[in-house]
Amino acid sequence: MIKLAIIGVTGLVGNTMVKVLEERFGDAVQYIPVASSRSVGKSVTILKRQLKIVSLKEAIALLPHIAIFSAGSEISLQAAPLFAEKGTFVIDNSSAWRMYPEIPLIVPEINGSSLTERDKIIANPNCSTIQLVMALAPLHKQYGIKRLVISTYQSVTGTGVKAVEQLQQERKGGEVEKVYPHPIDLNVLPHGGNFDNEGNTTEELKLVNETQKILEDDTIQITSTVVRVPVFGGHSESVNVELKKEFDIEEVRSLLQAMPGVAVIDNPALNEYPMPLHAQGKDEVFVGRIRRDMSQANSLNMWIVSDNLRKGAATNAVQIAELLRERFF
Repeated sequence: MIKLAIIGVTGLVGNTMVKVLEERFGDAVQYIPVASSRSVGKSVTILKRQLKIVSLKEAIALLPHIAIFSAGSEISLQAAPLFAEKGTFVIDNSSAWRMYPEIPLIVPEINGSSLTERDKIIANPNCSTIQLVMALAPLHKQYGIKRLVISTYQSVTGTGVKAVEQLQQERKGGEVEKVYPHPIDLNVLPHGGNFDNEGNTTEELKLVNETQKILEDDTIQITSTVVRVPVFGGHSESVNVELKKEFDIEEVRSLLQAMPGVAVIDNPALNEYPMPLHAQGKDEVFVGRIRRDMSQANSLNMWIVSDNLRKGAATNAVQIAELLRERFF
């Protein structure tokens, strides 16, 4: 039985991580719940059992085989190497390690086969990137991607518990600590992360840099706009794809349908298309509104939706853990 530590077990992603681990690992592993000093000594329920939350120091001493981090970049930068030095495989859900050339950035269905026993720190991509590349990978393999124009419509759950509370309280008309610079209820904010000197946000740059790294092609031209919307259930993306080769739209649908982890919902005549309400609580990446862009050669449009707490974070990380268990334990 392997030992698996969950760092940041009390957060939104941490809670979802526990659910996914219960579903996929069950009682086949020994769980080590880890959280901040405020929670150490308290209990968390996993598989209907009360487990004591321990500190990072205690968790390192327990020598887990795998540690899944969802506690922010600062903690990951400090603690991930300490676990790795003890031989633990670290799967990090923050942005801390993603763009280090030597650190693999993994979506199991796309590049999971590249993992080796030497990869002690493994980066989990950004939630919006994961669902994007799941839909792009089969198209890039078949036709090559030249350029992407991306607009995201991202759930407040991607920001965290306080953002969810802000939306809930604004909807009730109550007072609340604001995470966003403006109201989010009955509003949309073209603002995800921090702005740089060029006017791009950190969330927008993640879409550019992480997509190129996962698809192993830095020649793909990418521009993106990240928008936060008053939704709980998942992230949506409108994506315009310019391919290097001519394509048949039915072949595109077939390629997407054949991609593991992707579900095509695309019947406009019956008003059937992906929506966050449908994606919530599911692991699939849903793709619809697949159509040719009549204004540009070799181009098409897609609408991509996925639960950002599931496949966009917890499920992808747990899938990586499954790969590690299958290969190295």
